[in-house]
Amino acid sequence: MRWSTILQQYYFLSVTCLLTALEAVPIDIDKTKVKGAQPVDSAKIEPPDTGLYYDEYLKQVIDVLETDNHFREKLQKADIEEIKSGRLSKELDLVSHHVRTKLDELKRQEVGRLRMLIKAKLDSLHDTGIDYHALLKQFDHLNHMNPDKFESTDLDMLIKAATSDLENYDKTRHEEFKKYEMMKEHERREYLKTLDEEKRKEEESKFEEMKKKHENHPKVNHPGSKDQLKEVWEEADGLDPNDFDPKTFFKLHDVNNDGFLDEQELEALFTKELEKVYDPKNEEDDMVEMEEERLRMREHVMNEVDSNKDRLVTLEEFLKATEKKEFLEPDSWETLDQQQFFTEEELKEYENMISLQENELKKKADELQKQKEELQRQHDQLEAQKLEYHQVIQQMEQKKLQQEISPSGPGGESKFEPQAPMTVLDSGD
Repeated sequence: MRWSTILQQYYFLSVTCLLTALEAVPIDIDKTKVKGAQPVDSAKIEPPDTGLYYDEYLKQVIDVLETDNHFREKLQKADIEEIKSGRLSKELDLVSHHVRTKLDELKRQEVGRLRMLIKAKLDSLHDTGIDYHALLKQFDHLNHMNPDKFESTDLDMLIKAATSDLENYDKTRHEEFKKYEMMKEHERREYLKTLDEEKRKEEESKFEEMKKKHENHPKVNHPGSKDQLKEVWEEADGLDPNDFDPKTFFKLHDVNNDGFLDEQELEALFTKELEKVYDPKNEEDDMVEMEEERLRMREHVMNEVDSNKDRLVTLEEFLKATEKKEFLEPDSWETLDQQQFFTEEELKEYENMISLQENELKKKADELQKQKEELQRQHDQLEAQKLEYHQVIQQMEQKKLQQEISPSGPGGESKFEPQAPMTVLDSGD
């Protein structure tokens, strides 16, 4: 369904979904020539996790809307601008009552989930007097003014929020990768400081050796070039390289047969190139770097091929790209091991930030330790008071018991103790 495709054009997360792009079979070639060919049922292909905090809600809304024939028909005819602009959201008023009821239920569940998240966060901060209505304003993927009804405004906000968030996702991934590399280098340098001079030299030598070992790999084809695609055609698809045909290649790797190559289908094409550089069994190869390399390759191909910048590659765009000089005679591709991820100045700035965070955490830890000690002191004090009160109560009960038991003789009979006679004074004395 194109609805899922249009929204999912921005999706980039699930590595496990990438390899499914190698399983589709084109309709115009001899299937007996395709290695391990199995038809792919697009309905069975699960969309990857977007990484958005409202990912499940987004998928559920899409699934429900696709059950309405009228809305599905409109979606099939809609272009990306109609969806992104919000014009398509107006069609929500025409969907069936059953669909609207289901959407209302999904929204109420989502609002409830967000309220639970807010409460859990504020409880951890020991906040009181929670104004859920005000705090819901921070979530821009639904209309918080009407928490019980799913309206056209909700669909418009959901589409715009997902579009904006996912368009920025690649940028965020690059930033996180840069932080990852800086942290890795920071930890390496900190570890070296703990070693004596001899061991430090050994570690430095080992580091350089591992680096050279990683850089010693076969040539990586330029992503999206004829050489790169032919290698996929031959090694992954099991076809004769002399029979390479761009149109057939496109159909072969359009996994869900929707007429587009989306980002996941493109990324699957780079697996063979990445395997030349990265092996999970090798200590010198970092799989986080491999996924960053995959992302760089996909971005590069999209910039070269996706002429209308809708993050989907049509057959027309694909065939047009194969006619360019860059497709036949590409420049060499510089892998990550030829890149500088950060400068020394950036690393120092990052280390300063880490130091500030560590100091803040230490300060909070000290405060928590003091609170713990104070609570322990109060607990011990209460326990001491409890023991003291218990002893007083026991003493009082023993005294009461002694008073209630009268004295007795040797045989157990009550012992009579006469009172001393009173002296009567003579008034005449």
